[in-house]
Amino acid sequence: MFFTHLITSFFVSTITIVVILLIRRLFSKQLSAKWQYNLWFLLLIALTLPFIPKQLIHFKNPFIFFHINQSNKVGDSSISTVEGSRLSNVNWMQDFAIPVNQLNLKFLTVGLTTIWIAGMLVMAVLFLHAWFKVRKIKNTTTVLNNQDVVHLFERCKHHLHISKPLTVGESSLVKSPMTFGLFKTYVVLPKHLDEWMSIKDIEYIFMHELHHYKYKDIATNYLMIIYQILYWFNPLVWIAFKKMRLDREIACDIAVLKSLDEHCHLDYGNAIINFAAMTSHSKDFALANQFNGSKEQMKKRIERIASFTIESKWMKLKSISIFTLIGVFVASQVPFISAMATTNDHYDFNNEDTVYEDLSSYFDGYDGSFVLYDLEAGQYRIYNEDKSTLRVSPNSTYKIYSALIGLESDVITSDNSTMKWNGTKYPYVSWNTDQNLSTAMKNSVTWYFQEVDEKIPREITKAYVEQMGYGNDDLSGGQDYWLESSLKISPVEQVQLLVAFYTNQFGFEDKNIQAVKDSLILEGYDGYRLSGKTGTGNVNGKNVNGWFIGYVETEDNTYFFATNIQNEDNSYGSKAAEITLSILKDKGIY
Repeated sequence: MFFTHLITSFFVSTITIVVILLIRRLFSKQLSAKWQYNLWFLLLIALTLPFIPKQLIHFKNPFIFFHINQSNKVGDSSISTVEGSRLSNVNWMQDFAIPVNQLNLKFLTVGLTTIWIAGMLVMAVLFLHAWFKVRKIKNTTTVLNNQDVVHLFERCKHHLHISKPLTVGESSLVKSPMTFGLFKTYVVLPKHLDEWMSIKDIEYIFMHELHHYKYKDIATNYLMIIYQILYWFNPLVWIAFKKMRLDREIACDIAVLKSLDEHCHLDYGNAIINFAAMTSHSKDFALANQFNGSKEQMKKRIERIASFTIESKWMKLKSISIFTLIGVFVASQVPFISAMATTNDHYDFNNEDTVYEDLSSYFDGYDGSFVLYDLEAGQYRIYNEDKSTLRVSPNSTYKIYSALIGLESDVITSDNSTMKWNGTKYPYVSWNTDQNLSTAMKNSVTWYFQEVDEKIPREITKAYVEQMGYGNDDLSGGQDYWLESSLKISPVEQVQLLVAFYTNQFGFEDKNIQAVKDSLILEGYDGYRLSGKTGTGNVNGKNVNGWFIGYVETEDNTYFFATNIQNEDNSYGSKAAEITLSILKDKGIY
């Protein structure tokens, strides 16, 4: 999760900063000082988006949502009876898996995540140190002895309509007037400032610092610190915040000028110049707003003061329009962030008639889930809510739909589904011969379904997959996109698709649906019939993902199920089938 945030946040922060910097450069004459500063708050919103819980920004994909009831049943409702015990034929429980070699990125992911967290801890320590420095300044702040300055401070507060009590004082630890304190605000002057600056210049300083308080810039400082901790790895964030702090000082300067008579504008600029000339550059305090700054910052502030004009209505309208434009751009990133948040993630499942139950005793040694749907009752019974919506590779269970797409595309037909063996020696004897749909499904012959898939244009397959609403419908993973690759589906979705397949809600040819149903029949006894498909995911020689999906038909009902199991090297489709049969037996279903 941290790694996903790292990637998403990097792209979102970088793109947003580049766009804001570009807009500021292109429309510098159309943006007032206030709105240039306000643009950076859109950056703060963009920096927040990757860390908003995905449930709040998740855009549902247009997958089919099936509402199933008994009236939707189609197909052959009669159940053939096979004499003997329910496990009289267990050949179908064999595992046929093709190993998939993948680069193990686990250590890279863990490494980058560890570096990111370590960087955040370092930044947190540095900002904690800065907090202690501000605290030390607060502890050394003494009341002003000059009552004229104290009265001046109160007059400035009254002029700006500030009624909340603020603490004004002086400290030998500061070289520049500063404002800090989130809950109790301090305006602190350098020691004996009144001895070398005029009372009028001090008034301008107070007006500037009080505008910081009025515009909630102290709270903004804390937000910036949080984002600098989270985004310490992105140098553009540091550059952006540096420019944001400068824009904030300019915005305060302009706000002061607006509150003064026109003949005082020159005096305000001279006050800043005089103060900068008489003091050395003070150290930056991340938690405080300082009147003084670097030579470059002071130069730009003076230039803006010198060119100050009253903001016209037209300028304000242009500024708001540009701000809105950037706001729309920031909002447009939400679908991208949602997609990143949900990549290989969870399906959004919400069904009121769902019972969650504890079946952990059946899953000893496995992370897994079991989903059962009762067609007659219209009810889901689910073990492991989180894993039941987790999308993983379907592996050979996808062959059900590969066959269906092949039939619908006339690559194979219900009357002629035979494909010639190409002579390649495969690790399973049953694969090394000609195959039809029935034998290929029974023996999970991967080359058969690969050949079917190759004969269908990828865009056609994609259209069918989207029409059926198959998982994340991502076919970007090459030829074997369904073998531990890009295509992923959750157990809940497997069951939903089986129901839709069984009742032919896809609107496909009934004969094609029936042909696939016939190929899925595994065994039966005493009026019960079991159909289904196993699947095993083998990555780098290890069986990491096991599936068994299907349905049980009885005389008066049909039950659909999906079981998925995962661990490091023992997750077979046959094991998923054993677990499933045990659960179905104990429930009296099969």
